[in-house]
Amino acid sequence: MAGLNIVPTGGGVGAEVRGVDLRAIDDAGFAAIERAWIAHQVLLFRGQALSDDDLIGFSACFGGLDWAPVQETGRRFVEGRPELYIVSNVMVNGEPIGSLGAGEAVWHTDMSYLPEPPKASLLYALEIPPSGGDTSFVNMYTAYETLPDDLKARARGLKVKHDGTYNSGGFLRQGVVPTDDPRQSPGHLHPMVCTHPESGRRMLYLGRRRNAYVDGLDLAESEALLDAIWAHVCQPRFCWTNQWQVGDLVLWDNRCTMHRRDPFDNSARRVMHRTQVKGAAPPAA
Repeated sequence: MAGLNIVPTGGGVGAEVRGVDLRAIDDAGFAAIERAWIAHQVLLFRGQALSDDDLIGFSACFGGLDWAPVQETGRRFVEGRPELYIVSNVMVNGEPIGSLGAGEAVWHTDMSYLPEPPKASLLYALEIPPSGGDTSFVNMYTAYETLPDDLKARARGLKVKHDGTYNSGGFLRQGVVPTDDPRQSPGHLHPMVCTHPESGRRMLYLGRRRNAYVDGLDLAESEALLDAIWAHVCQPRFCWTNQWQVGDLVLWDNRCTMHRRDPFDNSARRVMHRTQVKGAAPPAA
């Protein structure tokens, strides 16, 4: 596609795609975007002017879309557009219009507590606060490749329980009875080290730290191993942070990255619309 330019972020992950209007991409343009996404894991598209239907249409180029998860209030989805998930702190008539509020959203992989987590997530900025609310991403390929040899050897062949009790903002999921015993919490086991089905590279697949549990270990041993691995993974050298602008769309590979959000002033408005592309069970390395 003429004019399309891929510019690496200079951080530990990601690239900006310039010279593209996502409302009018052809097959060649999408193919170039898809190749860049596999190569860079996170793509930033600035200055977009997307309707909800535009966002859904571009997202669907990557595959079938998941329906949005249930919000903390029990609301299922945007009326008429079940694929859209609203991430927002805005209240209307005393009710939140979206999820996750204004607090920190800890490092996580979207919906990894499911047997088949989404392979991609797309987040589009409609309103942003004057400061805060930045989103950071971490490269789980390089996190695995640079693990100390002893941790790398231990990680191979293990499975991790991905907790489904709380969302990334720390809110209890709708209909879930809370527990802080990771052996008893709802969730799913996934291999700790996986092979990406498209790039063929090995990666760590951790999900989130809270209520994680390494299958087959006693609790103290599981906690110690996870603490050591997480201390390595979240180093700044593996990361890149997007300082949002209105009109930003960020696409990330949910299989080989994790992400987090900085808190922001709850008196400011932040409105983001998210879609997710259906995935498959992550294959063990």
